Amino acid sequence: MTNNHFLRFENVTKRFPGVVAVDNVSIEIARGTCHSLIGENGAGKSTLGKILAGIHQPDGGTIYIDGDEHKFRDAGEAFKAGIGMVHQELEFCENMSVAENLCLSELPAKAAIVNKKQLYEKSRQKLKLIGAEHIDVTKNLGLLTVANQQLVQIAEAVGRNARILVFDEPTSSLSQSEAENLFRLIDDLKCKSITCIYVSHRMPEIFRLCDSVTVLRDGKVVGTKKISEITEDKLVEMMIGRSFEAYFPKHIRKDRGEELLRVENFSSPGKFENISFSLHRGQILGLAGLVGAGRTELAEAIFGLDKNAKGKVFVAGKQADITEPREALNSGIYLVPEDRKRHGLILSMNAAENICLSVLEKISNALRIIRRKELLSLAGKYFKLLKVKAASFWVSALSLSGGNQQKLVLAKALAAECKILIVDEPTRGIDVGAKAEIHSLIDELAGAGKAILLISSELPELINLSTNILVFRQGKITGELSRDEASQEKVMRLMAGI
Repeated sequence: MTNNHFLRFENVTKRFPGVVAVDNVSIEIARGTCHSLIGENGAGKSTLGKILAGIHQPDGGTIYIDGDEHKFRDAGEAFKAGIGMVHQELEFCENMSVAENLCLSELPAKAAIVNKKQLYEKSRQKLKLIGAEHIDVTKNLGLLTVANQQLVQIAEAVGRNARILVFDEPTSSLSQSEAENLFRLIDDLKCKSITCIYVSHRMPEIFRLCDSVTVLRDGKVVGTKKISEITEDKLVEMMIGRSFEAYFPKHIRKDRGEELLRVENFSSPGKFENISFSLHRGQILGLAGLVGAGRTELAEAIFGLDKNAKGKVFVAGKQADITEPREALNSGIYLVPEDRKRHGLILSMNAAENICLSVLEKISNALRIIRRKELLSLAGKYFKLLKVKAASFWVSALSLSGGNQQKLVLAKALAAECKILIVDEPTRGIDVGAKAEIHSLIDELAGAGKAILLISSELPELINLSTNILVFRQGKITGELSRDEASQEKVMRLMAGI
């Protein structure tokens, strides 16, 4: 087996009920490189990573590592073969110490005295392998930051002589500085001849870290390229099957109707100060700023989630006294929150139930029993409109991809039939195909007369969708730009106070 063929997938296939998740996939990956798996939600990239890590078993095909054929019956067998996985949703025993998590497989199965001194020393040695000596091994793992929990997971794999590490959306919960630390660690792992498989939607990360990339679509390989031989535009085109020009809607409206929302001298101690703006029918008003600049805090205050906010809010010319979300909904204002899993959905409920959460009173009878026919009708309408990819209405929200979960949150907002939509980070953590669909939906909603307040950390998204952009810095508006005059450089200067 040559160095260029250290890891090889040969005709690997995986089926789930009603779908072929991985379809006859063949990929070759070199030792000590970082190889990206990229594609839309449901393309099969995470499934392929989990097959390699022994979490899923393939229905066909073969995996070769350093010339040897492997068929893993479970994750334990894969781990013994030198394969570790850093999951998007970190999996640990949070009520146990860092040391106990790092040495979990080495702890006695039955009651016995554990030599804590040896346990702590062995754990520190594992953390030292990845330069994470700063982590206190005696501390409960649940008390660590997500970034440090992730380092513990990596240290466990490296400490057991992992040859291959699969990273599944590893930066989804990290700050920029924490992500940079992870990137440096992955560079170090490559220098130690550890092969990294990197699953991510984030293009800058792929071009920063990876040596090669495989694009998957509908479970099939579209192509494998060296990073040095491909552009971001071409990669997006391979992923979504159409040109990059189609990524944002072409029709951006400059005309606007009557004023639907006006905020005057709005303040909340320590969050934002003296904010005033107006939002019109058919307008998409973008809010730019760094994390903590006051954008999300303002959105939550308008929606009645901040008891300390002071100022005036007018809806359709009439002052609205909004002190709780129900009053905001009654005034025609709906907030799509930035964290869809914590605040946008009830993950244990099915998709249909989540869509109808905002209109339970409308579809229930006098005894507060939901009329099933109306629930089905409503769910079917928005499943079709938003192109939700799921086997049925009855699948749990938890089982859906990030992009389809976000579509459920938006469906819930549309079902409420509010005329003012506050949309906070609508495309965070979803693939480019789902992003393009949500971009088009936001544009269409504005075209249908909705007034939209758009918060996004992605400047291309803000600039291409918004009719105007307000820039926030340290809780204050530092400037306003029309779409014609806005550029990433101008927005970033205002964000930085330059």
